[in-house]
Amino acid sequence: MDTTEDRILNGQVILHQPRDGYRAAVDPVLLAACVPAKAGERALDLGCGVGAAMLCLAKRIEGVEIDGLELQPELAALARRNVAENGLDGHVRVFAGDLLDPPTEIQPDGYNHVFANPPYMDDGRGHPPPNASKRTAHVEGAAELADWVRATLKFCKTKGTVTFIQRADRLAPLLATLDGPAGEIVVYPLWPQAEEAAKRVIVRARKGLKSPLKVSAGLVLHDAGGYSATVAQVLGGAPLDITV
Repeated sequence: MDTTEDRILNGQVILHQPRDGYRAAVDPVLLAACVPAKAGERALDLGCGVGAAMLCLAKRIEGVEIDGLELQPELAALARRNVAENGLDGHVRVFAGDLLDPPTEIQPDGYNHVFANPPYMDDGRGHPPPNASKRTAHVEGAAELADWVRATLKFCKTKGTVTFIQRADRLAPLLATLDGPAGEIVVYPLWPQAEEAAKRVIVRARKGLKSPLKVSAGLVLHDAGGYSATVAQVLGGAPLDITV
């Protein structure tokens, strides 16, 4: 596989990724910034790809233990390489496997925080990418969105958090599966620019709670100068408070 060496999180994270195929952009950085992990806690990145989100989380919070699960073996291998080159061996582990039939190391109720960037497209809808690896990352396979939500809840401890980034037009099915088993749900819209409809949302919830849903003000991603000030801070390693 032809790869490139890139850097994210203001140069703090080395990221080897395919030259062609799925390439990490701003979404995994935003996702990681919303995970309220603390040192000594355990977190799981479902569908970790080459490891962008979990490496950002590991760099931001020293002492958090993170596992990643990735369906595509070649991406899992790149994620392991990235873990090693970022000096995170012993704190971050990567497993190749299917969330519908995970390896035994990924245990139910085993994590304080579970986070995921599920495929954005239903199978059979839209125009899937021609690249096979990119298509797997973007288009649902055997695991549908509801399966992703149920898996995050399965592996999360009671009162722990599950966090997603997803297309805004798929918010309804995401919430339909999440509401009930989890509460304290926060919906955080991502506005491309001011006065534009949100195309992405971040959703976070806590397993086993019954607190009501909240829609936050959200985040404007771009202004006249490029990324907004808040996004620039997150891309540099700052956390993102989605409760406001």
